[in-house]
Amino acid sequence: MVNFGNDWDVLLKDEFQKDYYLQLRQKLINEYRTQTIFPDMYDIYNAMKLTSYNDVKCVIIGQDPYHNVGQAHGLSFSVRKGTAPPPSLVNIFKEIKEDTGIDNLKKHGDLTKWAERGVLLLNSVLTVRANSPRSHRGMGWEQFTTDVIKLLNEREKPMVFMLWGGDAKSHKKYITNKNHLVLQSAHPSPLSAYNGFFGCKHFSKANEFLKENGMEEIDWSID
Repeated sequence: MVNFGNDWDVLLKDEFQKDYYLQLRQKLINEYRTQTIFPDMYDIYNAMKLTSYNDVKCVIIGQDPYHNVGQAHGLSFSVRKGTAPPPSLVNIFKEIKEDTGIDNLKKHGDLTKWAERGVLLLNSVLTVRANSPRSHRGMGWEQFTTDVIKLLNEREKPMVFMLWGGDAKSHKKYITNKNHLVLQSAHPSPLSAYNGFFGCKHFSKANEFLKENGMEEIDWSID
């Protein structure tokens, strides 16, 4: 049983008893024993450990974890301090600087501070084999994260969903609660950032929405 240490424990208690999850868990046990898997098994659920359900202000949906050593630690787009920020994260920082004036470039790539301030950094798939992107797609994670998104959608207190790229946008059909704001753009990867991610102003738009709803704005700095 996973222990989040916050309100996710009650909300997801039944999820961990479902057949698909029990099958996923067994597959993961086997893979962690025989292969190099990222992130570390104790970091898989860091997004929800750091950001409780009631504290979520913004959800940023990624694809699957980074697949190189020293990168993934359970938060979408984030890497551990001491690891160079990957190109997509650099582009996120560029848009934040252009949009809000906050300069995170040339610092590090650890987004833990965002998570602590209410940004749920959720990947669609929570694990990956080393050097093998998307290798854990179809194992069952997609059902788990879809159910998490459905739970978030049910919450009455407003939040912002940032959907970047086709994979993230595929979750839009589960976000039906009119209390929430859905922001969509191209993915921040170098292959697509110039197709609508740069200039999207999602970070200032999110804060405008939170302010309008009587909530504290998000500090997008990483210090």
